[in-house]
Amino acid sequence: MNNRIKSFKDLIVYTGSIEAAKRVMFCIVPLLPQNEKYDLASQLRRCCKAIPTLIAEGYAKKYQPKAFKKYLEDALGEANEMHPHLVFCRDIYLINPQLCSELISTYEIIGKQLFCLRRNWQNYGKE
Repeated sequence: MNNRIKSFKDLIVYTGSIEAAKRVMFCIVPLLPQNEKYDLASQLRRCCKAIPTLIAEGYAKKYQPKAFKKYLEDALGEANEMHPHLVFCRDIYLINPQLCSELISTYEIIGKQLFCLRRNWQNYGKE
């Protein structure tokens, strides 16, 4: 089994964040009330799309550890920001509480993966 990372698309955190973003975009955002169209909906769209985008953009700088780590830190910030947005959807607007709770857990996992990737990237390929 070849576990070599040849592209950002091989990173589990990247693929997981893409799948989570699709769930937010298709299953949560459309159900928000009209009065949240330019506030909470916009924040959800921006945050969930920013995470995989930052991972992909940062990966281009993978041989510049400080630069890559900065992109991962920014992606972690976006993952953390998803928590209150999803809590608002679940607890204020009562949008699919089970899915919102699942997504909150998913973004917590994504955050942990980003933290570990940031911490361990300098050791990648040295074993």
